[in-house]
Amino acid sequence: MFEYTLMVLNYIWIAFFLIAFIVAVVKLIFFADFTVFPAIMQSTFDTSKQGFEISLGLTGVLSLWLGIMKVGEKGGVVNALARLLGPIFARLFPDVPKGHPVVGNIFMNLAANMLGLDNAATPLGLKAMEGLQELNAKKDTASNPMIMFLVLNTSGLTLIPVSIMTYRFQCGAAQPTDIFVPILLATFVSTLAGVIITSLYQRINLFNRTLLLTLGGMSVFMASIVWLFSRMDAATMNIAGSTTANVLLLLIIILFILAGIRKKINVYDVFIEGAKEGFSTAVRIIPYLIAVLVGIGVFRASGAMDWLIDGLHQLIAWTGLPSDWVGALPTALMKPLSGSGARGMMVDAMNTYGADSFVARLSCVFQGSTDTTFYILAVYFGSVGVRHTRHAVACGLLADLAGVVAAIGVCYLFFATS
Repeated sequence: MFEYTLMVLNYIWIAFFLIAFIVAVVKLIFFADFTVFPAIMQSTFDTSKQGFEISLGLTGVLSLWLGIMKVGEKGGVVNALARLLGPIFARLFPDVPKGHPVVGNIFMNLAANMLGLDNAATPLGLKAMEGLQELNAKKDTASNPMIMFLVLNTSGLTLIPVSIMTYRFQCGAAQPTDIFVPILLATFVSTLAGVIITSLYQRINLFNRTLLLTLGGMSVFMASIVWLFSRMDAATMNIAGSTTANVLLLLIIILFILAGIRKKINVYDVFIEGAKEGFSTAVRIIPYLIAVLVGIGVFRASGAMDWLIDGLHQLIAWTGLPSDWVGALPTALMKPLSGSGARGMMVDAMNTYGADSFVARLSCVFQGSTDTTFYILAVYFGSVGVRHTRHAVACGLLADLAGVVAAIGVCYLFFATS
């Protein structure tokens, strides 16, 4: 399954070039467009240079935030979140014996994901899958706890969308953090939908007092945020959203530092350790970002992207619905298949429409409200030899769809007049 996921990305990347070539030939022969091939070749140089410059610019901000995250990790924030989420996850994983060691790995993985600690989350997730496989009676078939665990991963619940804010900063956004609250709302809807859909499949009692109070309370809180912002005019909403995001982010930094002090760790040294990981991450993504940006650049320079977007615009307009969100749709369609591909689409949207445009902001919220469903399923199931995934793909994709719909609604609320 892992190899299949990689092959899908391979086919998509090849398709960018082949479709671009066919469209360019049609333009040259039938429309006498002699500028299309020079434009395509120029785009390869421009986007490869741009990919390197963006990656270089990411180095400082990624080093900062991964350093802060490392302080939080060593300060016990991940463990604290695991303890906080314990009662609700005990209800979501009824087939896992109480006190089983795998419970700790599940909690730690999900808490690390919420904090954006990808380097810590993946090994913890693989360890959790090993533990769940030990409890699995049919070794080649996904168990209910495995599916619930992976749907929670694929729903993309993240408290701090560090990388997206970093890309917005690098692309010249006036307020890189203005997508923080919209992403928080959209990713909550995606996660809630994933939990409800998977629980219905697995006949988990959602009216359990603990689940009802927790999920209901969180839903009321998120609805209150939407209601509060919906009563503001556009200018006030932008100010309030930006201020709220920045206050929360600074508060998180302070809390992480205080957690480190409480644990009596050397906060500065731990920060440096994490910052080094940030530098390595920024360097590591250069070839992936360049590959995807060049492919998208060729596709767009040929005019194929414009034909695709215009066609979707007309289709949506024919239904009578607003269609100004269609320009961000490529990011949403790419995200379940490839994180790097969706990242490239997001950057392309910011470069094409402007970092503070509605399409660019929506593209960023799409990127933050869902996850790489097929990749996660491939890696996690592949690590324990599971071949029959049952309802895992359906639940994961339905959660993604809920996140996409929520992202569109939230962005119309926050950014429609931008």
